[in-house]
Amino acid sequence: MLSRTAASLYWLGRYVERADFIARLVEATLRLDVLSTRPAGEDAWRSALAVTETEPAFVAVGGELTREEVARFLLADPGHPGSILRCVGMARDNARAVRTALSREAWQAINGAWLLFDQRVARLDPATTLALVDSVKAETRGFEGAVHRMLRNQTTLFIRLGQAVERTDNTARLLDVKYHLLLPAGEPVGGTVDRDQWTTILQTVSAVTAYRWLYSDGLAPANVIDLLLSRGELPRSVAAATEETVTALTGLARSSGTQGEADRMARTRSARIARTRTSDVISAGLHQHLQAVITENAHLHVAIGRQFKFA
Repeated sequence: MLSRTAASLYWLGRYVERADFIARLVEATLRLDVLSTRPAGEDAWRSALAVTETEPAFVAVGGELTREEVARFLLADPGHPGSILRCVGMARDNARAVRTALSREAWQAINGAWLLFDQRVARLDPATTLALVDSVKAETRGFEGAVHRMLRNQTTLFIRLGQAVERTDNTARLLDVKYHLLLPAGEPVGGTVDRDQWTTILQTVSAVTAYRWLYSDGLAPANVIDLLLSRGELPRSVAAATEETVTALTGLARSSGTQGEADRMARTRSARIARTRTSDVISAGLHQHLQAVITENAHLHVAIGRQFKFA
């Protein structure tokens, strides 16, 4: 496979996964702000910007910290490279470059996501925003399902690799944002607002039901952290995404004969995560641990580019 084709497939996976994550983040933030018994207001939307590391860019364009302006910035701002609009556009460009390698269903899902933004961004009230993010999630799920039904060759392995690397980064940032979203003055730890914030994190990764299945002692921050860091049963956990990275790289090594630095880094990381206890992470400092995960994941991304000679 040509290196530019491999790069397009890898970035296709990353951009689709990023668009899906931002859609879920906006939906969960909207529910925390509008549907919660104690609306979080500006704090909720500031946290969404913190997760995506876009607050400086938002301030630079003169945005006001309101639901509609932040939602529009994250969903449909054509000048913001991290908006869903731009992510879907970049995914579509990469899919176009490898169109013959994709099934009709995979291409239709990407194109369908792109077409969503033609007419739905004039007004972003809560109902319109929820309808839009639901449609984005439906198209990204359609793409993922189409990829799973494609021939399991280098094409699907590079897409899955991009998705796994992006998912690791997204989950770590989402969990880390708890340190950016401060409780209002007078609100107790473990109170209504605190519980709503942790529930929002679970909603973002579609893990509310999974949490109830795996933990019987009610909503506890330590359990949420354990679920998102260490439980391989949850597809969006750091542990599961890390293992998926190893699986994709191993498959590519077998099919292409290309193996190197990225494989070693991924296997080392996976083995270390398997040995790591959540209680030790919390004791040593969750924020520092998550920042190390994000940094290591960025280094792995660079190593993947070098190993497969991405342009």
